Amino acid sequence: MNTVKVLQVCVCVLILGQFLVSGAVPLDCKDDAGSRCASISQEKLLDRVIQHAELIYRVSEECCTLFEDMFVPYPLHVLINQAGNTCHSKHIPIPTSKSEIQQISDSWLLHSVLFLVQSWMEPLLYLQTTLDRYDDAPNALLSKTKWVSDKLLSLEQGVVVLIRKMLDEGIMASSTIFDHTQSPYDGQFPEVLESVIRDYHLLTCFKKDTHKMETFLKLLKCRQSNKLSCLPQ
Repeated sequence: MNTVKVLQVCVCVLILGQFLVSGAVPLDCKDDAGSRCASISQEKLLDRVIQHAELIYRVSEECCTLFEDMFVPYPLHVLINQAGNTCHSKHIPIPTSKSEIQQISDSWLLHSVLFLVQSWMEPLLYLQTTLDRYDDAPNALLSKTKWVSDKLLSLEQGVVVLIRKMLDEGIMASSTIFDHTQSPYDGQFPEVLESVIRDYHLLTCFKKDTHKMETFLKLLKCRQSNKLSCLPQ
């Protein structure tokens, strides 16, 4: 492993270490009723959920970059682009353009985050399994994939409690069926190459969707602050 890769592993470990040691995002809502979060004020809970989403996005960026540098040479980027880059979340009923995001209600902002979080539960479990099969996968990549999967559970419960606190309503049911067993690359490449492409595709999509979660939550925070001009980034 060269110096650049060593540094990237260290960065991943440091980010996780800062979270664990400092407790900068004390969001622990994984009990069934979300009672641990229910006792927190709405404002503080929203802040903690945003911080949690920010950290998940930052970690997903680091893991995606690490995987890319370890396993995805530049020519493979071209192959992936040629094969298409449609994430499974495309089929989730959430806003995609800035104009759509501005027009939707607070309720749909929160439910959009919830749908995205829930849509990634199974794909991240799959990634944990498939990354274990790589002979030279860095331990940081393996451990952080599992860590992000665990933290999504807390984020899910935090958002559920926010929906109850802020909207005084139940949870919407998504009619979307998440099919995580299919890949747009099946049968197009040799087995090992196909696995690398599929895993890289999933990591890239996850990074994009965690950024959406963060954006939606920050827009909601802006609206709660009664700002006249709240624009999605």
